[in-house]
Amino acid sequence: MDFVNLPLLAAGLLVFVGVLAGLVSARIGLSSLLVFLLVGILAGEDGVVGWRFDDHRLSFWVGNVALAIILLDGGLRTALATFRTGLKPAALLATAGVVVSAAVTALAAVLFLDLDWGTAMLLGAIVGSTDAAAVFALLTRSGVTLNERVAATLEIESGVNDPMAVYLTLAFIAIVLAGDGGSMAGTLVLGFVQQFGWGTLMGLAGGFALALLLPRVARRDAGGGLIALLVGSAGLAVFGATGWLGGSGFLAVYLVGLVLANRAADTVAPALPAMDGYAWMAQAAMFLILGLLVTPTTMLDVLGPGIAIAAVLMLIARPLAVAVCLWPFRFSVRETLFISWVGLRGAVPIVLALFPLLAGVPQASLLFNIAFVVVLVSLLAQGSTIGWAARRLGVALPEPGDEQSQRAVFRDFAVDPSAPVGGLCDFYGLPAPPRPHRTVEVWLADELRRPPVPGDSVRLGTATFVVRAMDGDRIRGVGLGLTDTGQDPDGA
Repeated sequence: MDFVNLPLLAAGLLVFVGVLAGLVSARIGLSSLLVFLLVGILAGEDGVVGWRFDDHRLSFWVGNVALAIILLDGGLRTALATFRTGLKPAALLATAGVVVSAAVTALAAVLFLDLDWGTAMLLGAIVGSTDAAAVFALLTRSGVTLNERVAATLEIESGVNDPMAVYLTLAFIAIVLAGDGGSMAGTLVLGFVQQFGWGTLMGLAGGFALALLLPRVARRDAGGGLIALLVGSAGLAVFGATGWLGGSGFLAVYLVGLVLANRAADTVAPALPAMDGYAWMAQAAMFLILGLLVTPTTMLDVLGPGIAIAAVLMLIARPLAVAVCLWPFRFSVRETLFISWVGLRGAVPIVLALFPLLAGVPQASLLFNIAFVVVLVSLLAQGSTIGWAARRLGVALPEPGDEQSQRAVFRDFAVDPSAPVGGLCDFYGLPAPPRPHRTVEVWLADELRRPPVPGDSVRLGTATFVVRAMDGDRIRGVGLGLTDTGQDPDGA
């Protein structure tokens, strides 16, 4: 029975040590996902244990299954109400933003690695998208509550940008192997339509079908654990069927979770704790096995160029993509800077880097090593500073029990949103805005020129008006501060 017992012993110890180390590391601000990755490296060929593992097909399979579970869980926790503020900017980031990031990163690859443009664009596609596992996990454990606009944009973007990254990766693999991108234009366009078309169709169809089925199952006294098992297995089935048809299983499984969360919320709610466990197990298994797959000694020659490419991605490519994509939606400078910084790279680039290895692309090992260095740098630099960056840039909302922070953000006085703004200006000696007959609610919304969220503020003379509470898309609470603090309108 050693062929059963020894692998179980090894797997159990790896997960146990990874989880324990992750809990300890969280106290000093390190990402638990980074810890899982490092535990895998230490157990691998160049590590303390010295286990040799080079099964790329198994790693690819585990990575895809794990990402499917993580995206399903992320969809289950996304309310449609967040789409009011996050859908349009997130959709642009998940498509055009990935292309911009990939193109700028490709330029860095040409400069630092002397790659041809086809291979450089392949590398850009591999590392061009943010990682759902990293974003979902680190936003939850960052210790801060982000304003709705920022949180919704980041969560939706990370949930739906994988299809674009997968499409670009497959497209540039085909171009590199064929050596002629022009003759493949029609095939690439068809592939794009198939990826997003089938992904959307299968995801919505599977989600609505499950939303009809689950309430009937729940009436038969099915517990949360059984519901979670049904949801998880159905999600994996939709993922596999969509991929078999040539669509994006990542998009499909996220949409399944999203539809269930909003069409069968009461039925799914008892299953969320079990789904959370599945998602953490998936993350642990994925990062551990990817860590085992890496041989650090082979990365020494590319460590410098890899760090340089990671720096370009984090400090130039991602900020440029975010600035271009969010400009039409009037995000504040601080919100744009924070979203730029939370362009976390995690397991997705490493899984995508397995595509060239399995396809036999020249220099595939180099691409894999560079992708791994980029992920390490991202998790270390960005993943450990999310809370600090949110507080520093003023995109974090105060905790409910923190009265001092509540007053600092939402100000001292409550104002009736339905009161005419002109009357308030007369009472407090403030300069009256144009059309003073407008209500405070309407005036605030007009000044913001974007869907308002709690924490949004507008200066008027020496006063600051702040959105305190929302009811759907209506402002239902407004705060007023009369002390001139010198803050800009975006600095809640």
